[in-house]
Amino acid sequence: MTEDRAAERWGYTEISVQKFSYIWTIRKFRFLLQERGDAIKSPTFSSGASDNDKWCLEILTNGFDEESKDYLSILLTLLSCPKSPVWARFQFSIMSVDGEKTKGMISPRFFKSTPNQQCGFKKFIHRDLFLSLESWLLPDNELTVLCDVDLAIQDSFINSEESTVPGIQGPRCTTADELGQLWENSLFTDCSLVVAGQEFGAHKAILAARSPVFRAMFEHDMEERRKNCAEIHDLEPQVFKAMMDFIYTGKVTVFHSMADSIPAAADKYGLERLKVMCEDPHLLAEAFSTWHLLTPLYWNPFPNA
Repeated sequence: MTEDRAAERWGYTEISVQKFSYIWTIRKFRFLLQERGDAIKSPTFSSGASDNDKWCLEILTNGFDEESKDYLSILLTLLSCPKSPVWARFQFSIMSVDGEKTKGMISPRFFKSTPNQQCGFKKFIHRDLFLSLESWLLPDNELTVLCDVDLAIQDSFINSEESTVPGIQGPRCTTADELGQLWENSLFTDCSLVVAGQEFGAHKAILAARSPVFRAMFEHDMEERRKNCAEIHDLEPQVFKAMMDFIYTGKVTVFHSMADSIPAAADKYGLERLKVMCEDPHLLAEAFSTWHLLTPLYWNPFPNA
């Protein structure tokens, strides 16, 4: 009697986090600021873990565009990386005369970086403010910028096509897909959620299991329980749909215009795992089925700075 054998293909993706810092000192910076009025680029540097990734900084003394012409802009550019794309979170600071970090700005989360893509702050610091603090920020007429970077890099993907296992190969778990179909197709719904006048069918058991806020709505003697209907006033429809995708499937599709709204929604509705996923690079691969970066090459997450 022969034993059936089924071919098994398997693989895994590993995300590692690397931290590095780069200190860039620019001498005679006041002259460069007042006389040159153009871009200043740093020497090329690497993360230190290997010499294969190359980065550089750039300061635009007259800002990036008309809106930022009265500011110093600062940019970080990934020049090359064999494991691109990488996810990067970065912070820029100016070292004061006391050797302390000051006037810092940090990216609110990790952003996808590919070679020659630039990210940074077009309104890093106002020129007039900078000059008023010259004795503090320009000791000996030198500007020292500190760049701290956290990298989340996909390290490896291993695939085996030759290994075999005895017996019958079991199918992959499709629970998340099937629950997603219930949500997407409004199948067997027993409650409604109304967002900006749009009504969405949902399932009380799934909502209650995933969110303590929804559980309270349908567990206690509240209007939502009596009517099997809840009005959602604090979310835009697009953000609501993304949140519901996560509730049903554990995955979420995020557009950059929703980048601040998703963590807020996760906090509001008690979705602790989604909150962690928005910040923890180890979970990026699990958290986002798609992350649409619709930003231009230059952006400022603090537009009022």
